[in-house]
Amino acid sequence: MTRRLAAALALVTTLAAPVPAQADEVVVFAAASMKTALDAFARSWSAETGHAVTISYAGSNQLAQQILQGAPADVFISAAVTWMDEVEKAGLVVPGTRKDLLGNTLVLIGHGKEAAEIDIGPGFDLAGILGDGKLAMALVDAVPAGQYGKAALRSLGVWDAVAPSVAQSDNVRAALALVATGEAPFGIVYATDAAAEDNVTVVGTFPADSHPTIVYPSALLTEAADPADREFYAALTTSEAASAAFEAQGFAVLD
Repeated sequence: MTRRLAAALALVTTLAAPVPAQADEVVVFAAASMKTALDAFARSWSAETGHAVTISYAGSNQLAQQILQGAPADVFISAAVTWMDEVEKAGLVVPGTRKDLLGNTLVLIGHGKEAAEIDIGPGFDLAGILGDGKLAMALVDAVPAGQYGKAALRSLGVWDAVAPSVAQSDNVRAALALVATGEAPFGIVYATDAAAEDNVTVVGTFPADSHPTIVYPSALLTEAADPADREFYAALTTSEAASAAFEAQGFAVLD
């Protein structure tokens, strides 16, 4: 066999070989409180499909502002309806894809594994319980978890007494970390955050009627261009695997 013939046969073999499917990347902007559950689902989906999922976690307000300023994202999951409203008003949501995905519960947590239970009700003495300590919360005028927490404390008539003791963080997971490390003896987070941290105890649950209903809306964004983006979003919003991952962390799966 001549060298020229061998080269020609090699070329034919190469052209005939199956071309592996190209892996696409799905970019997700998600509320910080979703990290544990969403990471678990994204890992399983990536292993099944071969597509990469890159997730940016932060306060919903920060993520929405980044999207509005042109940050590339394919999927947005907010911890509050208001921030999704802003993104949708800007024309950045693919029509017909917005969905109320999850619900959550607001809780008071204490440092350590054996913090004593606190009876949460109108006028409860949270300021007295704190003493010289701090109450860790996400930003109370911007981040949904902080806004829900402030609304609950106001509804129960204790906000004014507690406000000077609030230590605000950029997002709810940062507030959780303050309590887990003991820098703050108590904090207000979602029940799902508390479930993700071994070194805190849920000492009380805020009445559902003390704050606006906690809803996590999701949407596919107009930036999404790859089939993988739509495949991921469909799995996120309809699959049993996604529901199982969220429910395992304590979220309520809506619809």
